Amino acid sequence: MGATCADVITYRQLADEVVLLDIKEGFAEGKALDIYQTSSLLGFKTRITGTTADYSKTANSDVVVITSGLPRKPGMTREELIGTNANIVKGVTENVLKHSPKAIIMVVSNPMDTMTYLTLKTSGLPKNQIIGMGGILDSARFKGYLGLALNAPTADIHATVIGGHGDTTMIPLTRLATLNGVPVSHFLAAEKLKEISDATMVGGATLTKLLGTSAWYAPGAAVALLVESIVRDQKRVMPCCVALDGEYGQKDICMGVPVVIGKNGWEKIIDYKLIADEQSIFNKSADAVRSMNDVLATLN
Repeated sequence: MGATCADVITYRQLADEVVLLDIKEGFAEGKALDIYQTSSLLGFKTRITGTTADYSKTANSDVVVITSGLPRKPGMTREELIGTNANIVKGVTENVLKHSPKAIIMVVSNPMDTMTYLTLKTSGLPKNQIIGMGGILDSARFKGYLGLALNAPTADIHATVIGGHGDTTMIPLTRLATLNGVPVSHFLAAEKLKEISDATMVGGATLTKLLGTSAWYAPGAAVALLVESIVRDQKRVMPCCVALDGEYGQKDICMGVPVVIGKNGWEKIIDYKLIADEQSIFNKSADAVRSMNDVLATLN
């Protein structure tokens, strides 16, 4: 997934330089060389290099994307990854900050909400510089399923997923989903919308079952979209995992909510004015995320 993200960032020329880093000898170098050799075919000028565990090569990065960690296997939940991936993400964060102390850090490693919270607590960075990427991907899947059901271009569909980035914690906001401004409920029955919502929530697990590992094309493109809004200061509203301090009724937690994304990272949380049922589900999602965060204390 990290390589796909780098590939999209590179050919869309979102950065002057992209550096891939991996602990497997020669792997990042090989991926970077392969991507670079498409430059004459795709017409980009971005410099891309790879390195084996040499964080000095990443010095002075404006944006860092952490995809490190074990991938999901069939039947494995994101939560089951927490013990191993917490140590990996913490180590990566510490090494990154030695060379890029002002970087905006994006966390993709699973369980994403907990890894984002861990990064926030251990990095010492301002909260706006720590962003978890999950809701953008989940929303893309939500739009995809809606597009198939409506037989409509996904570009004409506006739909958002908030809450935790988990099979049981994400919240597709069906009430607010529209097709060119018209609520999708005008076109689809409640039963079909429930089916789409359920499919969205297990979208990652569905692909893991089919592929034997986590997806990479859509997640990579989702991260690249987030990077673009930062480096081009687009001020796009995107559902991202960020630190909450009373917003949506929650504190001391990182969860997916709509935020404005620009050159400073996440700049503002947008209040979608959830109705009572939605807020209740959001609160239950928060409880589940907190239970995973509590595991971090047992790892010290």
